[in-house]
Amino acid sequence: MSARTTRSRLLVALAAAGTLLLAGCADRSGGAAADGPFPEGTITMFTPTAAGGATDLTARTLATEMEADLGTSIVVDNRPGGAGSVGMAHLAGLAPDGYSIAVLPVEVSMLGHQGYDIDPAAYDFLGQANTQPGTVAVPASSPYTTLDELLEAARAEPGGITVSDAGPGSSWEAAAQDLARTAGVEFQGVPFDGGAPAVAAAVGGQVDAVVAGIGETAPAHDDGRLRVLAVFTPERAPALPDVPTATELGQDVVTGSWAVIAAPAGLPDEVRDRLEAAVKTAVDAEEYQNMITSGGNLVEYRSAADTTEFVRSEFERFGELAQGGAQ
Repeated sequence: MSARTTRSRLLVALAAAGTLLLAGCADRSGGAAADGPFPEGTITMFTPTAAGGATDLTARTLATEMEADLGTSIVVDNRPGGAGSVGMAHLAGLAPDGYSIAVLPVEVSMLGHQGYDIDPAAYDFLGQANTQPGTVAVPASSPYTTLDELLEAARAEPGGITVSDAGPGSSWEAAAQDLARTAGVEFQGVPFDGGAPAVAAAVGGQVDAVVAGIGETAPAHDDGRLRVLAVFTPERAPALPDVPTATELGQDVVTGSWAVIAAPAGLPDEVRDRLEAAVKTAVDAEEYQNMITSGGNLVEYRSAADTTEFVRSEFERFGELAQGGAQ
């Protein structure tokens, strides 16, 4: 064998070794396959909402608890816009390696019916983290002291009762539509950019009623600025034990908002199982549970399999609502 041939083979071997070395040192954020136990690097937890809101707070609290369980850092990355579709689409397009996860609100099961390219099938769901019951409330000075009185006024003057909500495509707009359809009445919807301004409009007497989450209406009910007429839960809510459910009052409306943890579809089984276990540990943590219940919301955990089925059923339910027509 000539010296030139020997040198050529040596160079080829060195190049191959260098390629393997670089592959082993690949940046986790680039989606490189893991050779060792998951996780081996930082995880990013996206939210399709702006910082400071309920979904963001849920994500940050869960991230802290999951960090301790997984033994790695979790960075929260807010991707708001397009009613949540921007962040959801971003997550769906990332590698299913477990290093990109998200806390997604109820809108993941709604936006596909509203012209957005969002499909729950694009995600592997890892668990449900909470539920925020819906409510219907009126200003403290309102002449309507019961849900029946509010609905009778709506029947007497179709479209004459104004009801504020969190805006087009929101869960609270859908809840108001659900109530109107179930009761056989017509409301005049008044959309706002979020639940807080919708509640503020009711407090200020700008609308006849508001449909919003219990975390936003219960404090105003407790201090006398609002009167919550009903909660949209199967049983009375702990935050408002004296307020009847809509079902008790003859209107079978059970709806609200919720948060689930998801990843791009196609996770390896062992990665999905590890993340599912970490989600369960985080939801069970005392700090997380205190944060959720202090706002009047409910801790509600579902396994990955049960969450997948739940989101699918919600997707179907919102599809039926979308076909049911306007308020």
